[in-house]
Amino acid sequence: MNKDLRIIYMGTPEFAVPALEKLVENNWNVVAVITAPDKPKGRGQKLIPSPVKEVALKYQIPVLQPTNLKSPEFQAELKNLNADLQIVVAFRMLPESVWSMPPLGTFNLHASLLPNYRGAAPINWAIINGEKETGVTTFFLKHEIDTGSIIYQEKVPILEEDDLGTVYEKLMNLGSELVLKTVEAIASDSVDPLPQDESKAIHHAPKIFKETGQINWKDSAISIHNLVRGLSPYPAAWTELDGKICKIYKTKALSKNLSKEPGQFTTDGKTELLFQTGDGVLSIQELQLEGKKRMSVADFLRGYKLL
Repeated sequence: MNKDLRIIYMGTPEFAVPALEKLVENNWNVVAVITAPDKPKGRGQKLIPSPVKEVALKYQIPVLQPTNLKSPEFQAELKNLNADLQIVVAFRMLPESVWSMPPLGTFNLHASLLPNYRGAAPINWAIINGEKETGVTTFFLKHEIDTGSIIYQEKVPILEEDDLGTVYEKLMNLGSELVLKTVEAIASDSVDPLPQDESKAIHHAPKIFKETGQINWKDSAISIHNLVRGLSPYPAAWTELDGKICKIYKTKALSKNLSKEPGQFTTDGKTELLFQTGDGVLSIQELQLEGKKRMSVADFLRGYKLL
């Protein structure tokens, strides 16, 4: 196994951190990290580095933060690094001139069982659609997004109590193991990538927008419950309550019905807030009314009298 391979790692958020750490801890030769430019944050608009940049600085790995991946200056800098292999985890779309540069190619870690859930938000949509399992895939990049030949896949169950936060955590850690396994296989010249089976490309995973999270009370209790799970803790499903935006973080779908229209609710004023849906009742467990903190429904009802 050739551990002298020159590797460039591309990633930005927390999801991309464990894989980078695993490569460094296993003595792989990461010659540079490419990540998003620092972002202004908070009242003072202080520039904050990405989670991946913080790790790179900790390990004294050179960092590049291009605003334009097609710029001749950036591409010349990239070429000078003389990489054998590039790895992409939660980064942006690369132009062909970048992903085709290293002789061993560029592989990506995607948080779904490709070809299912191609796109920007695979974890969210798998939960929103009520899937019972998901996973991670490593694949070589090619022209069309998320379509390259598959190197490895690992499955993970989505449990009834899971939400976006817990599945994200599982896939982040499983993904770091898969990135390491993929690098080892490429370095040993023992990869046998398989083309994706288009008949399995059932669902897409488009970007999540604010309107994605708006609850339609005519939907069934179970589909609203899955929407809540798939967007919790961020950005959160939401509805209007008492004329204010109310984010919903935790719910339970009940098979009974109230004698009410979808979107109407009943409460005992203590521990229960029940909404009628198009089919079944949704019991709200945790929520956050505009201007207030996230809290349990009991705490909310203790301090807030609903009309």
